[in-house]
Amino acid sequence: MLPKVRAPETRRMITLEVRGNTKPTPNFSTVTLGGAELEHLKPMGFDQTVRLFFPREGQDRLRMPTLSNEAWMAELLLLPKSRRPWVRNYTIRQARPELGEVDIEFALHGDTPASTWARHARPGDPAGIFDMGVSYLPPPHAERQLLVGDESAVPAILAILEHAPASLAADVVLEVPTTADVRPHLTAPEGARVHWVPRDDANTPPGRLALEAAKALPPPPPGRSYTWVAGESALATGLRRHLVRAGGVPKPDVAFQGYWRHGRPSPG
Repeated sequence: MLPKVRAPETRRMITLEVRGNTKPTPNFSTVTLGGAELEHLKPMGFDQTVRLFFPREGQDRLRMPTLSNEAWMAELLLLPKSRRPWVRNYTIRQARPELGEVDIEFALHGDTPASTWARHARPGDPAGIFDMGVSYLPPPHAERQLLVGDESAVPAILAILEHAPASLAADVVLEVPTTADVRPHLTAPEGARVHWVPRDDANTPPGRLALEAAKALPPPPPGRSYTWVAGESALATGLRRHLVRAGGVPKPDVAFQGYWRHGRPSPG
């Protein structure tokens, strides 16, 4: 079942430039983007996802799609690779409309196009975004929540926690590559119990420890809970299967998103 998404009321292609690049932990980079066109973005909070466009190596400039509807992908794919930008999905980690800035946080995975760009992004470099909306949509009946993700979903879950109401009661499982990537000081409601799960072993597949940790928690109450899980595909589908089959959780109460597949490059 496809995850439900709340799409923005209006949207358009937005061209920006890098304003800063910092490393909160060894395996993450936060790239700040800014520009006058951000006036066309309406911050929605939570896991607001955007398509991020950035140049391929050797391209002299960023060529954004001109269409601001679902036909943009076809337009992009008609471009030869010599002109076609890279495009990936990322969460807005923080938005500062008063400054015309947004932060995009990257989990650095090897020499992938996005990780390579994020490591080397410098002020003045071009980038673009296209708003895709939010998928974190807890129903009113949810008395308790379960939020689970590997490093690719850490930025989204941290943003969810920062925008969550003070009444949130949740278990939160966050898997990161190393102990040095654990962030002990978070902005989160008091009722959110955060469980950091560092791998510290390059041979452990991403998502496996988060799945094991989530399975070890008391199952959420059927019909009175909401689970949001994202990250490596096996983590997202594996936890949903476990909750539905072993925990009796109704399928609509589990929102799951496979951001990526371990060992398989993203298309494009």
